[in-house]
Amino acid sequence: MRLRARRRAAGSSVVEEWEERGPEAGGWDLSPGARANATVLARWFAWAVICAGPILGLLAWMSAAAAVDAVPPPQPRAQHAEAGTGPSGFAELFVAAFVAAGEGDQDQLAPYYPSAGQLQLDGKPGRQRTSQTTAVRVRQTAPGAWSVTVATHIEPTSQPKDVEDKDAAEAPSGALRYFQVPVLASTGSGTSGAEGYVAATLPAEVAAPGGQSHQPQLGYGPERAAAPGDTRAETAGEFLGAYLTGSGELDRYLAPGLHMEAVSPAPYRKVEVESLAVAGEESAGSSATGVPADGTRQRLLVQIRATGDDRVSVPLSYALTLIARAGRWEIAALDATPATVHRTPPTAPTGPAT
Repeated sequence: MRLRARRRAAGSSVVEEWEERGPEAGGWDLSPGARANATVLARWFAWAVICAGPILGLLAWMSAAAAVDAVPPPQPRAQHAEAGTGPSGFAELFVAAFVAAGEGDQDQLAPYYPSAGQLQLDGKPGRQRTSQTTAVRVRQTAPGAWSVTVATHIEPTSQPKDVEDKDAAEAPSGALRYFQVPVLASTGSGTSGAEGYVAATLPAEVAAPGGQSHQPQLGYGPERAAAPGDTRAETAGEFLGAYLTGSGELDRYLAPGLHMEAVSPAPYRKVEVESLAVAGEESAGSSATGVPADGTRQRLLVQIRATGDDRVSVPLSYALTLIARAGRWEIAALDATPATVHRTPPTAPTGPAT
């Protein structure tokens, strides 16, 4: 006699029924020993699957790691180094040492230029020195390679007693000069301030970057003296007086939404407007004794003289944007740069952040 499982649908569930089958019914007939062996085999198979899980997971992780290692690392991108740091700072130190070097100073240059021991150096060590040295142009030419242009004033430390070359004696000292230094990232180690960088060659003296400088053409009308009754000059003078001397309330001169703080501590005690130029104003004789309609904007370039506690007056220039509101001019912006002819002025100038 055997039992046979039979399934039938009953609504949404499955009902199992067992019925007896006689020896004449077809199907498999397992003896008790065979069923016991099948149970043991199933049990061993289950344990094999459980034990193989961690091993298969480890193999999968190792395969993924190998695939990641096979991906080539990204190539370094060219970037500009900030002046005063990294390659630019190294180049500044090298130029200063190079200018001051004289006979027997090869070891002073070796930390920057390893081949300095083969150089022929003439002149008295320290016969000249640099001042106000700074990097004015830094270009990354390749990964780990930079071209740094250093600007510096070179001054003699003392005037020679006997000067054979009269032209050299009368040559102006302290002229601004430029040196170009090729800087490479160093893979070696050292104890000097130049650790991490090395000069590929000696400095090369070059012309000023960009050639001869010329006065830019500003986008204002002709400069003229501040005329009595010019409301723009009055507003600019009162604002700059409060801004630089700390006298008066600064906010009363500012357009709504603009917030600024006066210079502190106040560096001057008196401010006087000398002249101004107005963007879009073509006549030098024109002046604004009134205030136009609300919302009208004008850009000014104001020249002032500010007097300090030492009674010395200093000329200063300020680019301002004025806006008309409620019958008076207000300061809409202390412009970061003046308006120029060939450059688009800022559309939304703001005052200094506080």
